[in-house]
Amino acid sequence: SLPDGVRRARGICPADVAYRVSRPAQLSAPTRQLFPGGFPKDFSLLTAVRTRPGLQAPLLTLYSAQGVQQLGLELGRPFRFLYEDQTGRPRPPAQPVFRGLSLADGKWHRVAVAVKGQSVTLIVDCKKRVTRPLPRSARPLLDTHGVIIFGARILDEEVFEGDIQELVIVPGVQAAYESCEQKELECEGAWRERPQKQQSHRAQRSPKQQPSRLHRPQNQEPQRQDPTPGEEEGILESSPLPPPEEVTPSPTLTPAGASGHLW
Repeated sequence: SLPDGVRRARGICPADVAYRVSRPAQLSAPTRQLFPGGFPKDFSLLTAVRTRPGLQAPLLTLYSAQGVQQLGLELGRPFRFLYEDQTGRPRPPAQPVFRGLSLADGKWHRVAVAVKGQSVTLIVDCKKRVTRPLPRSARPLLDTHGVIIFGARILDEEVFEGDIQELVIVPGVQAAYESCEQKELECEGAWRERPQKQQSHRAQRSPKQQPSRLHRPQNQEPQRQDPTPGEEEGILESSPLPPPEEVTPSPTLTPAGASGHLW
């Protein structure tokens, strides 16, 4: 059975599986079970998500063993990427903020975040790409003896409400930049995997580069809608979430080996 506050919902395309997450949901896992070899210095974070219109809430939060928030992704307006390494860098005034962009419009969005060196790049719907400085230390470390929480922060009333089809963290930034190259428009403006013959240029991922999936998509890859009017300016039209389907899948809260499934 599903955790409280989680129900199955239709994904971006009719055959896709997503999950409707509402306020009662409490989803977390020990970080070291998701990242037994340590959290990668440079990484890609990929997600396909649809939030309740007007939402300003975290999608993902990583805490150290001492309860320090080390990593976070906050949806809404503005879009925030939170990062703090073992030295406390970057300091709060230097935390990257992506102003003028809101994903809380009740529509599906494909989001890729690439963290490399001293910068972080946000790619939204394969259309809008913005890079911000990330003045962290030369050898940043994130403590993996804490916990990863989906859709919430400790002692914070704001929680994620919406649909999620995928949430993956992959070592290196290649996955973030290739996430758009491997898709083509199908399914009413959404994105579908290209035929294999068109992917011969894609580099093979070594076993050490296997993704840590915090939400495993089923069936097809997440897919993308055409940009709505005003998207280039970060202004997106709002629409209500459709009702979830009355069916029951079987994700669990137990991490599965090194691949790191949250559910």
